[in-house]
Amino acid sequence: MSDTAPRQFATDGPSGARTVATASTTPAGPSSSGDRRKGPNGSGWLITVVGVASGATLLVLGLRVGGALTAAIPGLPDAGPMTTRALPVFRLLSDGLATVTVGMLVTAAFLLPGDGGSVSPHGFLLLRRAGVAALGWSVAALSLVGLTASDLLGQPLATLGPATVVSFATTISQGQSLTLQAGLALAVALLARFGVSRGLAATVAVLALVAVLPPAFTGHSAGAGNHQIAVTSLALHILAAAVWIGSLIALLVVRRSRLLAHAAARYSRLALGCFVAVSVSGAANAAVLLGSVDQLWQSRYGWLVLGKLAALLILGALGATHRSRTLPALRAGRRWAFGRLAAGELIVFAATVGLAVALSRSPTPVAEAGVDADPITELLGFPMPTAPTVGNLLGQPLPDMFFLTLCALGIGGYLGGVRRMRLAGHGWPLARTASWVGGLLLLAASTSLGVARYAYVLFSAHMAQHMVLSMLVPILLVGGAPVTLALRALRRPADPGVRGAREWLLIAVHSRLTKLLTHPLVALGIYTASLFGLYLSDLLGVLMRSHVGHLAMLTHFVVAGWLLFWVLIGVDPGRRRLPHPLLVIIHLASMMAHGFFGLVLMQTTTVIAPGWYLAVHPTWASPLLTDQQLGAGIAWAFGELPAVVVMIVLIRQWIRADQREQGRLDRAADRADASGAEDDLARYNAFLAVAGRTDSDPGRAAGPDQS
Repeated sequence: MSDTAPRQFATDGPSGARTVATASTTPAGPSSSGDRRKGPNGSGWLITVVGVASGATLLVLGLRVGGALTAAIPGLPDAGPMTTRALPVFRLLSDGLATVTVGMLVTAAFLLPGDGGSVSPHGFLLLRRAGVAALGWSVAALSLVGLTASDLLGQPLATLGPATVVSFATTISQGQSLTLQAGLALAVALLARFGVSRGLAATVAVLALVAVLPPAFTGHSAGAGNHQIAVTSLALHILAAAVWIGSLIALLVVRRSRLLAHAAARYSRLALGCFVAVSVSGAANAAVLLGSVDQLWQSRYGWLVLGKLAALLILGALGATHRSRTLPALRAGRRWAFGRLAAGELIVFAATVGLAVALSRSPTPVAEAGVDADPITELLGFPMPTAPTVGNLLGQPLPDMFFLTLCALGIGGYLGGVRRMRLAGHGWPLARTASWVGGLLLLAASTSLGVARYAYVLFSAHMAQHMVLSMLVPILLVGGAPVTLALRALRRPADPGVRGAREWLLIAVHSRLTKLLTHPLVALGIYTASLFGLYLSDLLGVLMRSHVGHLAMLTHFVVAGWLLFWVLIGVDPGRRRLPHPLLVIIHLASMMAHGFFGLVLMQTTTVIAPGWYLAVHPTWASPLLTDQQLGAGIAWAFGELPAVVVMIVLIRQWIRADQREQGRLDRAADRADASGAEDDLARYNAFLAVAGRTDSDPGRAAGPDQS
């Protein structure tokens, strides 16, 4: 069906009757002639043209300042002027289309109200346009595969054969990331045209955010020292910027809608969070790539960073103006006010994107200084640590921005929920708060202190980290009951057509996926399979060689433990309610599986993940098999104390459940005595008494005719 064909959506009329609204690819016009004069149809095209021109101008200027357009060095292979000029242009095109796709999908799914289970007519419009943008994004990413191969190999694009391009796309990390991005963007384009449900829109929005990330793991940051900060900060920077810029573009598309005032208010809160995320992540990434503060004014790369900083400050000022002036004007019905101010903000955004692309094509001071000449530093992201001591294990931090950000948000959000509960006059157990905060602090310590350094080079340290993340941290997090707190503390949106965080959380809690994952056999299987599958195959070595693989592995440890202990001792809604005797049996099964894993590991006589541990084995360390045996002993012995704690909690919950049930029966009996009626317990006792008399007198059971 063509994009220009109108679509019908059922909406609730003022009287509650169902009416039909028609949506087309052309936004509904303003209701007054004054609005038409203040918001002409051509303004959108003018904003687009000016924005593209600003981005292109800053791109060319940034490339010249950063040194990416310098003449070829004699004696070195040159890809030719076509590749040199086309590569940043296609990168800008790919980034721009990715931003538009993400923003339209996020706006359709989360910022605009829906119609029951479907998106609104304007949401439908954004979904279809996002599909077109995603298709262009996929084509641009595929074009970058060939251009990047030409640039890295130093051969003109015309001389590259198809086999060379295919080999680059399937075997080299830069080519693999671009190919993956093109495939994900194509999937987004297809799914965006598949339906109109709000759940589908949210799913496609998340997929688009994932599709933005692959190139972030193969650029300057991936090759820099301390990529634990550089890669994660760049990924966070890209995600926040895409949501921030793209959602603004999407709101400009529907700026004449009556829904704009409420959507702009929600966007303002989202933009504030994105501004903070972009600022913090950008500063962290620049600190790693610059190496020192003086490189800000002594290097061309630093000049571009200062340009981006200036643009960010301007955007912050414009955002403050939005909240102080534009939002009240929108509530007063002056929808043209949003377009006027957002146009200037979008132009600055376009210039910022141009500078960002120029930065990606410019050499960094760290690379010029040759910091990564050490192969161990290139592989690990930091130099080989010295022999472990208590001070080294607890000191010499290796900050991982992914887990630090996750822990900071988790602690801040939880404490904010507790504060909101208390302000409303409701209490919240201090033990639950301490359990949650302690679990996240332990997560941050085990992934960012000195022990994280040794977990890269020693199997024993890695196993200790694994046991903490899969057993201690999940038990503490489950004890915090975060879902229960969130459902009580989160507020409902003012517009009933909007799904806020609470509504999306309820959908996730009661989804089929949650029911599947919380099945006791599934949770136990995931936990057990992650032990045997990781260490009795080559998977560990594969995951350790990439930063994203290492993050995925550590995250899986926490999630697998969370699922198992949520089924066993969790109090949050959403998990399967099982009888306590069955829970005890499941816990005993998990203990036996864990103990058997430790015994199998101790009897293994071959080195696990030899390709990795041979490459990073320290000279001061014991032989690989000796260290592996130590790690096996840690795995076998570590589970005893957490297992006992879980068993105690299970028995305590069992006793409390029996006490509650007995209390319920006693209250029912008291009510029956007061009313003179016979309750269920009294009838059951009478039945047992009759059955006892019958068994003791068989003649009475036979009846008078058979006596």
